[in-house]
Amino acid sequence: MIEDRTTSVSAAVSAPAAAAPVTQIDYARAGIVTPQMAAVAAAEGREPEAIRAAVAAGRIAIPANIHHASLTPGGVGSTLDGVPLTTKVNVNLGISGDLADEATEWEKVAVALELGADAIMDLSNSGKTRAFRTKLIEQSPAMIGTVPMYDAIGYLEKSLIAITPEDFLEVVRAHAEDGVDFVTIHAGMNRRVIESFKETGRLTNIVSRGGSLIFAWMEATGRENPFYEYYDEVLAILHEHDVTISLGDAMRPGSGYDATDAAQIAELIELGKLTRRAWDAGVQVMVEGPGHMALDEIAANMKLQKRLCHDAPFYVLGPLVCDIAPGYDHITAAIGGAVAATAGADFLCYVTPAEHLRLPDAADVREGLVATKIAAHAADIAKGVPGARDRDNRMSDARRRVAWDEMFDLALDPARARAVFESAPPSTEGTCTMCGKMCAMKTVNDIMDGLTVSLS
Repeated sequence: MIEDRTTSVSAAVSAPAAAAPVTQIDYARAGIVTPQMAAVAAAEGREPEAIRAAVAAGRIAIPANIHHASLTPGGVGSTLDGVPLTTKVNVNLGISGDLADEATEWEKVAVALELGADAIMDLSNSGKTRAFRTKLIEQSPAMIGTVPMYDAIGYLEKSLIAITPEDFLEVVRAHAEDGVDFVTIHAGMNRRVIESFKETGRLTNIVSRGGSLIFAWMEATGRENPFYEYYDEVLAILHEHDVTISLGDAMRPGSGYDATDAAQIAELIELGKLTRRAWDAGVQVMVEGPGHMALDEIAANMKLQKRLCHDAPFYVLGPLVCDIAPGYDHITAAIGGAVAATAGADFLCYVTPAEHLRLPDAADVREGLVATKIAAHAADIAKGVPGARDRDNRMSDARRRVAWDEMFDLALDPARARAVFESAPPSTEGTCTMCGKMCAMKTVNDIMDGLTVSLS
């Protein structure tokens, strides 16, 4: 009986303690600046009190599980005066059933950390994944995120249809206890949203992996989405360990044709309601956003999300601005990501050249991460994030002085910049093979130093 199951699930989860602060939002509401808030303030060049006030209001999330000892805290969102923090970037990786090579995944982790990813999502979905996840949390200073739904079948060793709501909660608890900083929970795709999806139809249906699994479970069992039905119990688990909930967009559009349709907006309305419920439970929130969208729709979608979800931090995949570039989707996503972040998105999930084709390798991770970091940085400049131009100005000064080592050090990917330069040594010292002895920088520097310029 549903009533009996509700009782058993509720009894298995304890409610958050109202008196003692546990989460960053608890402490912020109590007027306390935590070490994590102080670290974010220092990294962003802001006053600690400004960070605290924004965390208290839900405008900034600092995903920081109490068990993640190696974490360097990062803030996602904007201060109450509307000044954004730097746009954060996430890398997806994880063990796949078809390519279950843990060594390759560690190569990806190394690239992500080398290039300064702010977060790593472990999307492992095959076999017993806990050993990889716990080691990643132990070693990574970046925020760690997961999608417990992906892990449910391997963790529980059950078929999808045999999994119960209690089982789903068990997996969420396991991830929280392991030290995961944020979890994607597809709680917004309830029966109302499914009805809208079925009535209006789509070209690409449901492309969210987690969303498709929950949809299959709902259709087979006739039940409500367990993460929606037992949302309060999910929140109690997350509060206990200070895990930020990233409200997943199960109905994100998988093609430009489906963007901003009834199903996407119906789910977004539900996500706004769930955002307030999470805040009321003392749980930090991020809201996930669309995947494919024409360029002219992006800014409006960012504003709509912020309005419906009460200015909670927004986390987007891309958006990919066209659908015909397999092998180059890191570029289509970077274009969309730059526009999205300029218009208000706070957190970009990278897309690699392998998107829609295969599991990415370490080289794909490098290409996808750098492209997304370019998008994030370009947006930070455009929206006036304090200090965003400083590194660009130092790069420009180094270029004026033709100081190659300084240029390499300032590059987003120093190894790549140095390798490209050294692959074709110039014949004229202090130049490159693009201009050689006709280098504009060298010519003007020589003139300014009172030297005679000779091109012979």
